Amino acid sequence: MYNYPLFRPPSEAKSLILQVTEGCSHNRCRFCTMYKTKDFKVNGMDEINKQLHQLKTFSKAGDRVFLADGNVLCLKTNKLLEIINRVRAELPNLKRISSYAGPKDLLRKSIEELQAIYNAGLTMLYVGIESGDDTILSGVDKGVTKEEIIEGCLKAKKVGFSLSVMLISGLGGQKLYKQHAKHSAEAINRIQPDFLSLLTLLIEDNGVEEELNKAYGYTSLLPRDVLEETLLFLKELNLNSTVFRMNHASNYLTLKGVLNKDREALIKTVEKAINEDNYREDYLRSL
Repeated sequence: MYNYPLFRPPSEAKSLILQVTEGCSHNRCRFCTMYKTKDFKVNGMDEINKQLHQLKTFSKAGDRVFLADGNVLCLKTNKLLEIINRVRAELPNLKRISSYAGPKDLLRKSIEELQAIYNAGLTMLYVGIESGDDTILSGVDKGVTKEEIIEGCLKAKKVGFSLSVMLISGLGGQKLYKQHAKHSAEAINRIQPDFLSLLTLLIEDNGVEEELNKAYGYTSLLPRDVLEETLLFLKELNLNSTVFRMNHASNYLTLKGVLNKDREALIKTVEKAINEDNYREDYLRSL
């Protein structure tokens, strides 16, 4: 049914998955190997209808649909609306449709287009911003600046989308970890996302580390250093009511709470892990 590998956020573990696209429309981020084995393509309506027919068999097992793969919002608005409407017609009892969204795609679409997509039923977006530091964003070839990321996310929030933002701990390496923490917190404070997730950089190919080193002087952090960066990040946050999760398989430590309400408790948990050298071993981490 699917062309693997297939990825979805941890919070979509119980969702039905409809593979609208295959791969990632950007697919140039130097740190990311998720879709390197795939050429990007948009599945036709025949394939989508075939998947929907199969998903109807499992519809009682889930009331949510996640539109995969990466950057479904890169589709032309009319095409995306056709797909959303088809999903709604075939699975009328759905409570939520969600997808990944690239910052560039949020910038490209007008407020009117985003509103039409939201009104059709796609109401939650997962946006990987990775960092709020322009040196790092340029170095990893994200294709957008900090200000562009903020602008795109605020457009989505203005329309009404539930926004889940993802950052990557350790992406600054030894040289830039302090500014990665500080500038990422600045971006998050301005966006005020509904949900915030921290993943941790996991490099499985030595060639990737060499490429990052050439691009912006990246050298890897020890687990303890990554947690020190997390501590700096948490201390800089000023959020009203953002659900925070650090529960990805790539993380050295599991954290969850609401920010800023639980910030001090989270800080104490990280400090305790650092002081006791108590964190997940590298061989237990995965994407």
